[in-house]
Amino acid sequence: MKKILSVSLVLLLALSLFAAGTKEEADSNTLVVGATPEPHAAFLELVVEDLAQQGITLKIQEFTDYVTPNEALESGELDANFFQHIPYLESFNKEKGYHLANAGGIHVEPFALYSEQYDSIADLPEGATIAIPNDPTNEGRALLLLQSAGLLTLDANAGLEATPLDIASNPKGFSFREIEAASLPRVLSDVDAAIINGNYAIPAGLIATQDGLLVEGADSPYVNVVAVKQGRENDKAIVALVEALRSEKITSYVAERYPNGEVVLVTE
Repeated sequence: MKKILSVSLVLLLALSLFAAGTKEEADSNTLVVGATPEPHAAFLELVVEDLAQQGITLKIQEFTDYVTPNEALESGELDANFFQHIPYLESFNKEKGYHLANAGGIHVEPFALYSEQYDSIADLPEGATIAIPNDPTNEGRALLLLQSAGLLTLDANAGLEATPLDIASNPKGFSFREIEAASLPRVLSDVDAAIINGNYAIPAGLIATQDGLLVEGADSPYVNVVAVKQGRENDKAIVALVEALRSEKITSYVAERYPNGEVVLVTE
């Protein structure tokens, strides 16, 4: 009887170890990726089947803000996210003490100044109210865009995280409304102009190269990346995801869906 029980226990232990190994293998082949809807989640949807052919299950969670997907990535709820550019990622790590890393750059969404009231930056009146993103890196990015057109001058030490307090010269006396990035398209009619991130401008029907009074140059350092926890950059499934997002399928989709340069793919 003892011998039978001993054999049974060995078999149960072996089965449990096999089950655990199977689960770990399944988990390693499943990627839960957070993304903002357009173009990020759209890109991910395009490569679901391609990754499945490699034995990788891609699950996509959509977010409409910039904070929650980074919190979910840091806590381990996500394996990766795809919505942010490098300066934002680095700023988030610094501010929150997080450990997020760039696993690969995919594209740039040109940042632009839009207005429903004026047709050119020269038409912006003195004292105009301009809405800008309220997160540190995109706020600085907005002010740098205005500086590039000679509309204001920032303090020499302001850097990429400039705020309105760093404005050294403001000849036309512009005032600024600092607003959450996702809300900027909704307030466009309430201000003289607004500087809007591409992933919120696109769903609102705004095309930077057509509707923008001022558009970021092609040499933008704000490349959108696949972000992961530090140490996972070279995980097999993560590398496969980045390669899929750089595939000809994405190139063709961008050429057809964004013919006016709303999204610019990068090569690394």
